[in-house]
Amino acid sequence: MASFDIAIIGGGISGVGIAQYAVAAGYSTLLIEKGEIGGQTSANSSKLIHGGLRYLETGQISLVRKSLLDRRNLLNLAPTLVKAVPFYIPVYENSQRSSLTIRAGLSLYAVLSEFDPLGRFISVPAVHWHRLKGLKLSGLKAVFQYWDAQTDDKLLTQAVARSAQALGAEVYAEADFIGMEHQSQGCSVSFKHAGEIRRVEASLVINAAGPWVNDIIAKVSPPLAGVELDWVQGAHLLLDIPALDGILYLESCFDKRVIFVMPWYGQTLVGTTETELTSLDKPPEVTESEINYLLGIYRHYFPLSPEINDLKAKIVKTFCGVRVLPKQSSQAFERPRDVLMQTSVSHPRLLSLYGGKLTTFRSTSAEVLEWIEQRLGKRPSIADVDSLTLG
Repeated sequence: MASFDIAIIGGGISGVGIAQYAVAAGYSTLLIEKGEIGGQTSANSSKLIHGGLRYLETGQISLVRKSLLDRRNLLNLAPTLVKAVPFYIPVYENSQRSSLTIRAGLSLYAVLSEFDPLGRFISVPAVHWHRLKGLKLSGLKAVFQYWDAQTDDKLLTQAVARSAQALGAEVYAEADFIGMEHQSQGCSVSFKHAGEIRRVEASLVINAAGPWVNDIIAKVSPPLAGVELDWVQGAHLLLDIPALDGILYLESCFDKRVIFVMPWYGQTLVGTTETELTSLDKPPEVTESEINYLLGIYRHYFPLSPEINDLKAKIVKTFCGVRVLPKQSSQAFERPRDVLMQTSVSHPRLLSLYGGKLTTFRSTSAEVLEWIEQRLGKRPSIADVDSLTLG
């Protein structure tokens, strides 16, 4: 029976990132993914590598600082996959967030970026507002421009997986996790791949299954309770409309949320929503109400665009990712986005991850590596993850 230091369940961005960090640090590593690497949540995000400007509103300062550091590192390590993009925030007479509020937020954003060149922002002169083609000018009081970054999330995830494999990690895609037996000296993990049932031993197991984290826990023996969570769907619409040169950060005309209007392979991507789901029994699908919500906001800001029904004819693709958020009474928009790492006294060799962000997968991986080192001791490293380029 094969034996590994680390077995990881889940081949999204968190799973592959942990695999890369673990194998680079000298641990024998196995990763199991039910479908295609990066084919689920990590292929259905808003495609942004960003600090999360809106998280400042809910006081998530440490998360923003961490995200901005990860943004800087990814721009350096994955220059063909992560690109700096200008963002624009229009402020209108009836905007909920005033020019003063936006300026204060962007100033803090710059400080938290440790005065990275991308931390700079400007107030765009009115004479240049027409360059944001089609944007509503009536009632417009100010336009701010700052910087963040964009990526092809699926390609980035697969690049990290390839890096982990090149260092020696064993990666099995299209593999069904059957179960895990937690023992005092290690864990026995069973999975099915290419029609064959395989059993391996692992000193530690990382549950990085994203929205299905509790489904994995349900297959653990002895039984273990998972953390209560909410699934929150984020819908996106790809429109057959020529893309703008940058990304618009728009305040919803229906509630206090924000959405992005982004260039995506020459077309226009609009997202996202926050719709709570009651189950994951079937693949998530964009709802009619989400389509109306996103197109309603789009048309509010682009009044010369076609009527809603005609805009629907321009939808060439829809997709939605599912976020994992701690179960709370507050609205999804207001809940923390930090990853929760959960273990238990009864199952000390199993670590389960709840939540997380595409941008901060490297910080999450570093934190998990610390947990691994505390339990298995340090090993001679075989590579420095801070110098491994991705592409």
